[in-house]
Amino acid sequence: MTLFVIVGATATGKSELALDIAERIDGEIINADSMQLYRGMDIGTAKLSPGERRGITHHLIDTLNVNEESSVAAYQESARSIIDRLISEGKSVVVVGGTGLYIKAILDDLNFPETNPEVRKRISDEAERLGAEIMHQRLSKLDPAAAVAIPKENVRRVVRALEVIEITGRPFTAHLPRASESRYPSARQIGLVMNRENLRERIDRRVDHMWERGLVDEVKALIPQGIREGKTAQAALGYSQILTFLDGEIAEGEAKEETKRATRQYARRQETWFSRDERIQWVKPEKNLASTILSTTMGSS
Repeated sequence: MTLFVIVGATATGKSELALDIAERIDGEIINADSMQLYRGMDIGTAKLSPGERRGITHHLIDTLNVNEESSVAAYQESARSIIDRLISEGKSVVVVGGTGLYIKAILDDLNFPETNPEVRKRISDEAERLGAEIMHQRLSKLDPAAAVAIPKENVRRVVRALEVIEITGRPFTAHLPRASESRYPSARQIGLVMNRENLRERIDRRVDHMWERGLVDEVKALIPQGIREGKTAQAALGYSQILTFLDGEIAEGEAKEETKRATRQYARRQETWFSRDERIQWVKPEKNLASTILSTTMGSS
């Protein structure tokens, strides 16, 4: 049994590498992208279609409706259950995604403090009144590391972090574990990294391609399904900007450019988050990368 974990910023080629590795080791893939959990959010999340999955079994894709909320605790339970079952069957596993907290939830002993409905409601009401920018600034003062990891657009997660801080009296990131507490100590973490300018160009091309493939129509189709009511889904990159365009607040061209800008910012936050984990082996995308990784893995085992 082998457990690989493929991480890194958006648009670095994680999905392709995961497929290459899984194909070679006859493994199954577990998604660790919080937005690929949502049905119908396909183009804007760069979700692989069934035909692009090379016949490899994928888990934790299309498990939620867009009006449902995702939670790290629920994801942790589902992902670990699948991993443990596959390991018990002697199968290899490849986890892939850029949602840092989801990766940590799988690998490490995260502590999830209980919620307090009264505190949650009060902070949520403040967020409604004061806006996302001010709430994110508050989080930056109380827990700078959490503010780096959580985008200001994701108001639900900002509110949750502030709730945890108030309930426990400790920073939200204090509940993240040390590497020594890893649940799967033999997991091999691979991080994809590339030149900042190259990544910027890839992100811009990807967003242009998403528009060409019909991202605006995808968002329109999700409105009757409740994306406006889904606090997590409506905050997703591209979807949030297109909803603002459909509301008449900005032009479509502005929505596309804002999606590019926000995605670049998100990529920088991902790099910052993953750079803290010394267990990650950083590699640059290259031809035959999966074979190189596997040869070093087998050689060290």
